[in-house]
Amino acid sequence: MEDTQWMSWVEAPWLQRTATYSSLIRFCERLVQVDLLPEIVTEIAAEFGVPRCSLVVRNRNWETIVSRGEPLASLPGALLAEVVDKDAAVWTRSADDSPVMLLPTASSAQHVLVLSGPRLDASQLTEGLGVGRVVGQRLNQLNRVAKAERHVDRMRTMIGLAHSFAGEKDTQTLLERIAEEACRLLKTDRASIFIWDKEQKLLIACPALGVEGGKLFLPDNKGIVGDTIHGAKPIVVDDAYTDTRFDQTVDKKSGYTTRNLLCVPLFDADGECIGAFELINKLDGDFNDDDLNSLQDFGVQTSIAIKNTLELENLVRSNQNLSERVSTGVAIIGESESINALRGTIERLAATDLPVLVLGESGTGKEVAAQALHHQGPRASRPFVAVNCAALTETLLESELFGHEKGAFTDAQATHIGKFELAEGGTLFLDEIGDMSVGGQAKLLRVLEQKVITRVGGTQSIPVNVRVLAATNANLVESVREKRFRQDLYYRLSVVTIELPALRDRPEDIVPLASFFLKRFCADANRKPLPISSDAEKRLQMHGWPGNVRELRNLMERVAFLSNGDRVEVEDLAFILSPQRDAFDDLSDGIGLAEATNKFQREYIKRAVKRMQGNMSDAAEFLDLHRSNLYRKMRQLGMEVDDVKP
Repeated sequence: MEDTQWMSWVEAPWLQRTATYSSLIRFCERLVQVDLLPEIVTEIAAEFGVPRCSLVVRNRNWETIVSRGEPLASLPGALLAEVVDKDAAVWTRSADDSPVMLLPTASSAQHVLVLSGPRLDASQLTEGLGVGRVVGQRLNQLNRVAKAERHVDRMRTMIGLAHSFAGEKDTQTLLERIAEEACRLLKTDRASIFIWDKEQKLLIACPALGVEGGKLFLPDNKGIVGDTIHGAKPIVVDDAYTDTRFDQTVDKKSGYTTRNLLCVPLFDADGECIGAFELINKLDGDFNDDDLNSLQDFGVQTSIAIKNTLELENLVRSNQNLSERVSTGVAIIGESESINALRGTIERLAATDLPVLVLGESGTGKEVAAQALHHQGPRASRPFVAVNCAALTETLLESELFGHEKGAFTDAQATHIGKFELAEGGTLFLDEIGDMSVGGQAKLLRVLEQKVITRVGGTQSIPVNVRVLAATNANLVESVREKRFRQDLYYRLSVVTIELPALRDRPEDIVPLASFFLKRFCADANRKPLPISSDAEKRLQMHGWPGNVRELRNLMERVAFLSNGDRVEVEDLAFILSPQRDAFDDLSDGIGLAEATNKFQREYIKRAVKRMQGNMSDAAEFLDLHRSNLYRKMRQLGMEVDDVKP
């Protein structure tokens, strides 16, 4: 079309050879394509026909960055500063009368081009101004590219470090590693990370070099770090000793000299400040915006790693405390022969994976024995899950043990994980196994044989690795004979059987057990441990304990919380050990008073002799009788020595 007109860059009028500044424009076009500073100054020296061309920058003093030929022996600092301040070029002569031209670049770092040579003329100032401006823009471009590349490299390094930090489980070690990497990455002499304990109003610095233990505890309202966390803003200090906020105490103690520092706050995922990250003494000058941005980026990864590690430590600590409490709670107390034998059996069985059937009356501590088997064995760090089979119907038992899928039945609104899965790697304790329905017994047997479960409403077979312990106060042999308990399941569960003695059969353990429970419950009641008087001990030992250890435990709990004295007296036990409960086998039922009295005395003497392990002298002393009087009383009651000795 006649109205359309084209023009290429090379056809532009100012690039024609006859144009005044065509050669200058072509030179500047070549200049903006050069990436290396030595090549830039070499090109400029050739263009202006001078033997020397230098690029200088103003720091504390003027420094030569790069030079073509020998630079000037001494840079005219005052004149260079004036060139920058006025943003104007100057032609002059040096001390040796050689022509010199100083060209401002208007770069962000205030670079100046210094040209020197005999052919240099003041008429070249115009071209020099243009070249200087182009060089300044090129320097800014190169600086931005270099800064971006450094940022990318640092981010790549920080991401890699964050991955390695994620595997660290100890906060102290993690903080030391982070500080070391920050020093290396940002080229500083030292680094410290401060964790903020808001409740204690403390800052915990780690690592704190030059401080014993590597940690330093500081109040959170003082110093530069205090201002950083409370203001939630970074602080840069170029001269630490002139800043009134800087505390020189640590420097004086360690002999270290802090020159400059950079401190940024650390935030968690919720935006809450959890501490600060401080860099000390940059190796090559002062801290700049690039250092600040990099430390803030590094701080994000650091905060996440610190938060995760602290939470992990808390979980591990809580688990350890819980394990210690559980282990203490499952202690088997007593020194009777039966209890010593029980402890030895549990110790041997704990190291195995054999199924164990625990038998005993209600309240004898069957679950405690099961927990001891678990916590003394290789599965101790894994879950211990208890299920009361008597409390569940057949349908509920299947869902409780094996779990169910969402929609498996009307009320199954979500997937439910069963006890077998919850106990994975650990121990499943089936209490009151004798009360399990026949249908539930069949399903349990299948799981024990195949070691896989299927959730109710599901089709996937889930392998399980669980040690099964069972307990009952029922006579399973009789239940098997009456077809109320599967024989094959009984044999599967009773590979090893432990029978717990009733408390009345080990009276020598009553006082140690009472003291153990009393000490624990006094701690719960925030009171000093209560000693038990000798009269109260006798009262405890003579009680029948139909509820076994559970009854004794409950008694000591009430005493710890309700008694008013400094020790346990008989009166403190009277409101619980009622006369009706203290009678032997309903002595008043259908017999006369005299016969009941004689029977009570016979039982009382038997228990005293058993308590003293058959020693008649000790039994007489325990009963406040002379030995001869004890024998006389026994003859009156129709008792022989062989009748009372264990």
